[in-house]
Amino acid sequence: MPAVPFDYYAPASLAEALALMREHGEDAKPLAGGQSLVPMLTLRLARPTAVIDLNSLTELRTARREDGMLRIGALVPHRALERGEGVLAGCPLLQEAAALIGNARVRALGTIGGSLAHADPAAELPAVAQALEGTVVLRGPEGERAVAARDFFVDVLTTALRPGELVVEVCLPIPAPRAGHAVEEFSRRAGDFGIVTAVAVVELSPAGDLTRVRVALGGVGTTPRRLPKVEAALTGMRPDGRALRDASEGAGDEIEPESDAHASAAYRRHLARVLTRRALGRAVDMAQRG
Repeated sequence: MPAVPFDYYAPASLAEALALMREHGEDAKPLAGGQSLVPMLTLRLARPTAVIDLNSLTELRTARREDGMLRIGALVPHRALERGEGVLAGCPLLQEAAALIGNARVRALGTIGGSLAHADPAAELPAVAQALEGTVVLRGPEGERAVAARDFFVDVLTTALRPGELVVEVCLPIPAPRAGHAVEEFSRRAGDFGIVTAVAVVELSPAGDLTRVRVALGGVGTTPRRLPKVEAALTGMRPDGRALRDASEGAGDEIEPESDAHASAAYRRHLARVLTRRALGRAVDMAQRG
């Protein structure tokens, strides 16, 4: 099925891209890696009158380290995240998560900004942004604003982006000393979206107690979900196997998954418990070794 006809624009600068987005408003769609938008165009799930190709915007392909944060341009591809290129090596959780995305072609073309803006609740990077308490930087007709990841994802394929705005940067904190992370995912085939994905980030005190715990799940609702009760149950605790197991049992109670063709709601709750326990266990092991 061919896409609905649209006008194609290839701006040479971010300013030109923003002007086109402002001109066409809600009828415009930005094109980054195209790994989500092009299939939606082909299936006519998206029907823009204008497609704004961002691939000439080299200013959105850089990453830098600043004030304890990684500031990653929206067009940095998954492949660069997977390889930990340059300063991206400072956040190894990105390497682990990006390696789970699609296949080599998808990782070569897909971008971090495109993944977050698409907001598929089963995708890996939205859950990572939640677990790391990252920030998404947007620019549009009213200037630039920063939106915390917890507020950016609103519903299925729906974000806090306003008409005319673009994701320009993703800000993620650089891990503290004695920190650990892990991603655990269950999918039907390698490269598929996870039926459930668990991302855990922990920090330990010099005495070995958990001082900070963050867990985010993908595939269990309309947006990535943090697990505040699981996090609170472990904060201040000695991270032995029993504590991790007992806290992880509560993961299924903090989500409201739906049944679909891939899994029942009950099975997703079961996976949430199992994958949360595994992710926390690996994250703690890494922090203890560090």
